[in-house]
Amino acid sequence: MGVLEGAITYANLLVLLSLGLTLTYITTGVPNFAHGSFAAIGAYFAFTVFKLLGINPYFAVPLSFILGGIIGVITYTFILKPLIKRNASLEMLMIATLAWDIILFGVIGAFAESISTVVKSPATQFVFTYLDFTIGGIPGRLIVSSLLILLTLFGLYILLYKTKFGIALRASMENPALAEAMGINVESTRLFSWFLAGALASMAGSVLPFLQEIVPATGGLIIVSIFAASIVGGLHHIAGALVGGYVIGLSESLITYGLSSIFGTGVLVYGKVVSLLIMIATLLMTPEGITGTKLWGRLVK
Repeated sequence: MGVLEGAITYANLLVLLSLGLTLTYITTGVPNFAHGSFAAIGAYFAFTVFKLLGINPYFAVPLSFILGGIIGVITYTFILKPLIKRNASLEMLMIATLAWDIILFGVIGAFAESISTVVKSPATQFVFTYLDFTIGGIPGRLIVSSLLILLTLFGLYILLYKTKFGIALRASMENPALAEAMGINVESTRLFSWFLAGALASMAGSVLPFLQEIVPATGGLIIVSIFAASIVGGLHHIAGALVGGYVIGLSESLITYGLSSIFGTGVLVYGKVVSLLIMIATLLMTPEGITGTKLWGRLVK
């Protein structure tokens, strides 16, 4: 139960992370290499709230959501938007997000060193597992991550299918030029998508320390799985993040655990290889991802 519970929790968090990456890719066409660092920021925010105010990190999730949203807006407004206005190529935009990721990594590292001195507790690596609760033997991280998934999917459904802004957002995703010609403010939909992407990533990051150790480089490590999830599911469809998140999250955890029982615990270090192999196999068989297949098209009709 412990391995399966951990695998589902990891998959839940990976879905939240890949939803944001896929959303910003659809609206702006930019693969965001800094997306993993948004999650690391959420983890360190929860750590700071706990150490300074004594508040359980789970209660930091709403504020972490807002903080991540602000980081996402800053990323788009001050880095990508000016470059897009100058007709920067996709390669330049990708390099810009990579540079932003390195900057955020440096900021997170410096912050971790500073906050360690203030709270007199090491922040360069930490976990929250000892703070978790259980209900009927079910760990809090599984309950909370599942609730966050349900709330996020319900919220996205209401937003995209029951509001005028959601309809405008969907139109901007499918055909930005046509949406603009119809009077839709495409720029505001892009800004909102970056807010939501940052918010979801930071929210997931606040729960991540209940599952695994956090270090300043956590963003750079988890971005591999986030990209694999979005690509396997399909970068051109939001549902792809949901499908890919569970495929990669469960596979990475369960296959790695199975291999470790055969070859030893040293295999656990190479868990990301499983995600990359699944991603390569998917690209070879169906470059558009699972949601780009004819079978998927027939299933959702």
